[in-house]
Amino acid sequence: MMKRLILLFQLTIAIAFSSMGQQRPVQSLYMFDPLLLNPAFAGTQVQLSTTTIYRNQWVNFPGAPKTFTLSTHTGFKQNRVGLGLIAGKDQIGIHDESSLYFAYSYKLPLSRFDKSASLSFGLQGGFNALRSDYTLTISREDDKYGVFRSFNPNFGAGLFYRNKNAYLGVSVPYFLNSEILTAQTAFESSARRYRYYYFSGGFTKKLSNTVKIVPSALVRLQDKAPLSFDVTLITVLYDAVGIGASYRLNDSIIGLFELQLNENFHVGYGYDFTASDIRTYSNGTHEIMLNYRIKITKFHQGLECPSYW
Repeated sequence: MMKRLILLFQLTIAIAFSSMGQQRPVQSLYMFDPLLLNPAFAGTQVQLSTTTIYRNQWVNFPGAPKTFTLSTHTGFKQNRVGLGLIAGKDQIGIHDESSLYFAYSYKLPLSRFDKSASLSFGLQGGFNALRSDYTLTISREDDKYGVFRSFNPNFGAGLFYRNKNAYLGVSVPYFLNSEILTAQTAFESSARRYRYYYFSGGFTKKLSNTVKIVPSALVRLQDKAPLSFDVTLITVLYDAVGIGASYRLNDSIIGLFELQLNENFHVGYGYDFTASDIRTYSNGTHEIMLNYRIKITKFHQGLECPSYW
């Protein structure tokens, strides 16, 4: 029994460092909160927009990741300037990481004839704080066990193009290759987070007065890690309900559902059908999103706010 428990903890910690060392968490509902990927998105929706996403990954798998993000942003100065804030909390096994970043963007109109066409330049800065509690492991006979902490400031940048029906983005959200943990424990654990790059794009195609399709894609590149990408297709009915699916390379097939409750509230749900070997041990991944938007008269009067789709 003890050997099984030790093996379980070793496996959990190995998965934790593999996940943290290769990719930051990427939600399946990322297309509804692009600020998580690109600081240049700040203010793009004009009005004040606040989004929360909760992701419970690999349900029933011991030590599996749980991620919570909160972002808020809005436009100022006739929507030429965008300001935003991104907060997050990730739990993976014995590791607990919190983050806080501030985003700034500046938008340049590209055409007098198409007021929706613009190119935004974005910057972000903040920190990640990691806490690893090795006292939760099986043995506590050695003084080497304890609580390890690291504090890692970082910064990033991005570009975001948008018009009425399409968008393209490129970003490097975290420039610094941070060493997130070096701990001489029974597991000789160490991990470093390497710089990575996001490329995103999508468009809206109207098929009829009641039906639209919204294809999109996200490509993730990272030093010393394999290529990863998502491709997504959502069908929107009556500008109120969206049903779709995503494919994530060598990882999962994702079912998506979204609903615009009214002009202020938008909810979404995603379920990842795991395609990797972990599917034998878990019941997939759940993800829930809630978005709230409101127009502030003082800052947004006379400005057109983009629709959800």
